[in-house]
Amino acid sequence: MTALRVFIVDDEPLARLRLRGLVDAIHEPRCEVVAEAATGSQAAAWLREHGCDLVLLDVQMPGADGLQLAESLAGRAAAGHGVPLIVFVTAHAMHALRAFELDAVDYLTKPVRRERLQAALARVAQRLTHRAAATALLPPDAPVAPDADFITLTDRGRLRRVPVSEVLYFRAELKYVTLRTASESHVMDGALSELEQRLGERFLRIHRNALVARWAVRELERHAPTIFGDADATDIAEAGDGWAVRIVHVDEWLAVSRRQVAAVREALAGQNR
Repeated sequence: MTALRVFIVDDEPLARLRLRGLVDAIHEPRCEVVAEAATGSQAAAWLREHGCDLVLLDVQMPGADGLQLAESLAGRAAAGHGVPLIVFVTAHAMHALRAFELDAVDYLTKPVRRERLQAALARVAQRLTHRAAATALLPPDAPVAPDADFITLTDRGRLRRVPVSEVLYFRAELKYVTLRTASESHVMDGALSELEQRLGERFLRIHRNALVARWAVRELERHAPTIFGDADATDIAEAGDGWAVRIVHVDEWLAVSRRQVAAVREALAGQNR
């Protein structure tokens, strides 16, 4: 992967200098500081003319603060514009919840430790890799979900936002739903029917227990019947046909119900047009 293009925004010159030094000292992932700004308005002006992968963003600054800048970027993302990812770097822990509501990748408190910054940069690199892979596998005419389109869940007591563009599938198991990306699995509350209605045509219901991203479906084959742990008579009848789809990146096979085989075939045919 090419070096991450990093934009540092902080009103304190010494803080910017120290943060630049920490970024330069990290060799994995490789990073390059492409610009600095001292205020939110300066940063917004620079971002209108230039691109970067990541903004290391202070919260409290003169004039427009970091949260306001992040809100404006979230608005641009919701409109379908490409925007950089954000990691907040601040002396104040009180704004963490709002930061994650704005889809920040991480929230670092000063003084920042090198190991903590490196972990945040690694998450940024991972998200960019997944985003690029998902975009590359989409059909040319497929609508691409903006970065602000995400699933909110709680992971080990921490609020997480997973971009819908990274989700491979949702699978209902007992009282919970498993969300699967290329690198992680998350357990969340909710119902597949609600997710199906919200996500629309981007996802395909392949089984009463599974909702799959259309771009992530790669093969349909006859397989040994798969029975989920909470199967009832309907599940057993559906599994009798033994159809399954292969999911990209994780190379997993998910059962397809008899009534959904035609829809899966149609989705695969659409990818080849």
